[in-house]
Amino acid sequence: MTKTAEATAGQSPSQPPSPVLVTGGTGKTGRRVVARLRELGVETRAASRSGETPFDWEDPATWAPALEGAAAVYIVPLDTVPSPTPAFVEQAVAAGVRRLVLLSARGVNEPGYFGNSVLDRGPHFQGEEAVRSAGPAWTILRPGWFAQNFSEGPFLDGVRGGELVLPVADGKAAYIDTDDIAAVAVAALTEDGHDGEVYELSGPRALGIADVLDEIAKATGGPRASYVPVERADFRDGLIAQGMSEADIELWTGALEPIRTGREAPLKDGVRRALGRPPRDVADVFRDAAAAGAWG
Repeated sequence: MTKTAEATAGQSPSQPPSPVLVTGGTGKTGRRVVARLRELGVETRAASRSGETPFDWEDPATWAPALEGAAAVYIVPLDTVPSPTPAFVEQAVAAGVRRLVLLSARGVNEPGYFGNSVLDRGPHFQGEEAVRSAGPAWTILRPGWFAQNFSEGPFLDGVRGGELVLPVADGKAAYIDTDDIAAVAVAALTEDGHDGEVYELSGPRALGIADVLDEIAKATGGPRASYVPVERADFRDGLIAQGMSEADIELWTGALEPIRTGREAPLKDGVRRALGRPPRDVADVFRDAAAAGAWG
């Protein structure tokens, strides 16, 4: 029995807030949240620049129409400084939103976690402060690195190309399934018992990049991609050569640093606390991705 079920045993369940606005509704977690909510019969708006409900973090004129009449919001923030999340939260409260679920990030409450002045007390931290002080019920999700980054994200091309080049040495991370993140978000959006909770989310074991590539090879039955560790300076030079902006390089290298230092390795209990079950293992995630043709 989940925590929520235990808390409400013998009581009739409350009606979940509806409609729910899902920002980033076509992204890794957002589209999964949308799908799960609709399976539950919850009226849901999938909001994004290209989605059915127009929404652009960089165009505040799109916020009010998306928020109109919404009872709850799943917030997938923009990683920019200053963060637009506080202004959006203020507008959401003014629009009558009663529940906020924020996708934050692991380590935002730990000074020096990212070793990067842009990310330390950066956009995610600012977003957390905003939802905590806004007034409506809130829940914060702090996931670590996504397992799906290898199958539909920034590491996919390297895996497909047979060589993944990263400045993380032998560091490990407890990669989290984005379906688990979505399940926790939906529980927080639709059930009682999650208000005021901060869920630290990780997978059930920590793996190095070479370990991850082993698991992908097992799932596909094909050749294993190679992991090529590089120094951070060389990695930055490569990003510059690709034309990446200095601001994006700072964000990208800062986000990778906790893997290199092992800060992403400790296991967290947020999935079990929220859902009453353990998180899914990367072996299961990669098996499903392989069956869906993620790596061709």
